[in-house]
Amino acid sequence: MSQTEIRDALRPASVAKVTPQTLLQSKQASIPITALTAYDYPTARLADEAEIDILLVGDSLGTAVLGYENTLSVTMEDMLHHARAVRRGTRRALLAVDMPYGSYQVSVEDAVRNGLRFIKEAGCEAVKLEGGIVRGSHVKALTQAEIPVVGHIGLTPQSVHRMGGYRVQGLSEMAATRLRDDAQALEEAGAIAVVLEGIPRELATQITDSISIPTIGIGAGPDCDGQILVFHDLFSLSFTRTPKFVRSFGNGRSLIEQGIRNFRDAVVARTFPDDGESYHTPKVEVSAEQGASSSKQKEMSV
Repeated sequence: MSQTEIRDALRPASVAKVTPQTLLQSKQASIPITALTAYDYPTARLADEAEIDILLVGDSLGTAVLGYENTLSVTMEDMLHHARAVRRGTRRALLAVDMPYGSYQVSVEDAVRNGLRFIKEAGCEAVKLEGGIVRGSHVKALTQAEIPVVGHIGLTPQSVHRMGGYRVQGLSEMAATRLRDDAQALEEAGAIAVVLEGIPRELATQITDSISIPTIGIGAGPDCDGQILVFHDLFSLSFTRTPKFVRSFGNGRSLIEQGIRNFRDAVVARTFPDDGESYHTPKVEVSAEQGASSSKQKEMSV
């Protein structure tokens, strides 16, 4: 099989690293923060070299990459495997990883133990977990263990059964108040940022203005400190109906499908590989001395 050289001389040897302090400075300076999910080396490398600020190894890999119905089946081993691959392609971006369902819900001790695995075994620089006030003790314990934490409130995919599906959250004043309190609790517990998903723009603006840590929106309007999308949604590589907040920034699906068809057609037509794409048996070069010796042998035999 062909091989791709991972370490190439064209890639800059050093870059300015994005850190939690960088993100805080961006919020304070009103500089938008960019974030994308990544699940493998080439995706991570492309996004990192495009100067995306945060790369998130999302548990959305369950639906985007592994073909699951939702994110609940994703395991720690799934996340560690993909996080290691993304780590190899990331130099500049802050590398965060989703803690999968079941890895922190049972106890604070589980949260710290599994969070440490992501730092030690996969080289991640932050973990993300879902929930607000109820996760305050988790965030505090992780932070005390020197693990930066990104919170996630609003539409939380790991709560799909409790929510009765993927629905916009915070529509009533009571629900909006709970989310404002959740954001405040995450900040007080030590979170470095909070993802706001699937909530009204007006509420996202209120939360962004009320806390000092950055907010990263996904389906939360344009007024958050930053925005994140799932990589596969960005390039129309999802096989389901996309949410209202998703915008395609390139038709990767069409490009890939056409490339695959072109390959198939070339193989069937026997135009691939051609002679220039083939190896050949080396031609035997006969030197003048060898030629003379061969002629003498023929004369003697006669």
